[in-house]
Amino acid sequence: MKLDYTLPDEAAAQTGCQTLIDEPMKKHTTFQIGGPADRLYTAGNQRQLSGLLSALREGEIPFFLLGNGSDLLVADEGFRGAAVALSGEFGKAELLPGNRLRSGAGVPLARLCALAREQGLSGLEFAWGIPGSVGGAVYMNAGAYGGEMKDVVYRVLHMTPQGAVEEAEGEALSFSYRKSRYTGTGEIVLFAQVQLTPGSGAEISSKMEELMRRRKEKQPYDMPSAGSVFKRPQGGFAAALIEECGLKGASLGGAQVSPKHAGFIVNTGGASCSDVLGLIERIRETVLREKGIELECEVRVIR
Repeated sequence: MKLDYTLPDEAAAQTGCQTLIDEPMKKHTTFQIGGPADRLYTAGNQRQLSGLLSALREGEIPFFLLGNGSDLLVADEGFRGAAVALSGEFGKAELLPGNRLRSGAGVPLARLCALAREQGLSGLEFAWGIPGSVGGAVYMNAGAYGGEMKDVVYRVLHMTPQGAVEEAEGEALSFSYRKSRYTGTGEIVLFAQVQLTPGSGAEISSKMEELMRRRKEKQPYDMPSAGSVFKRPQGGFAAALIEECGLKGASLGGAQVSPKHAGFIVNTGGASCSDVLGLIERIRETVLREKGIELECEVRVIR
């Protein structure tokens, strides 16, 4: 069925949202994989976003929120629907009283970490090098090296599926391992406040540099990927299980289990979505057969 984009195109034009037609998603994902989305709309403020989402829903157009594209795998055929990106006020971060930072959902997590360092605020060092936006990091409770977003996120401003703007904080954020209240609910993160603590700028920088050194040493930082492919299974690590099954370095088409870190699948050049999905399935089947453990994929597949 052919989708009618009259309503969202008109809403985008009236409110000043940027509209791109048949935009290749491989240009917007860290995997560098993916065919064209029918539309890529970019909203710069709450009024634009609310009007656009209302029109998309009224027109019954499927859509997804596009951050830095660091956890996305988009189908080779593309997406019959709209990708919605955030810019403008959603791309700004500022210092608040009480050692807090307020960030738009579209701010790269690395930029928020850098702002914390500049202000001599500690608590976000673990996130230095996580490739994603603040909105995406809150959505999935991103974490590394013993820290998670739940440790620092104080309050979140979000938009409900009905277009209302609400706040949530504390237990209402429902953070757990790689999940939050926003995971799969249709609520959209607009802004997040993080609560940090004063620290030594030199010590903060030193810790960030050390964690980045460890990342580059152990992870395929120089290859297109979507980060860690599988969630950590109960009582173990996905990368260790994959390596024990002899799959480190295994490949399918242009997709390869990284020889550097078995928890990553990398695009060695020209990998298709089908290559990656086929390799994921081979890994899951092998680990289940040989180890009796079912790995859960944490990469979002858009098709």
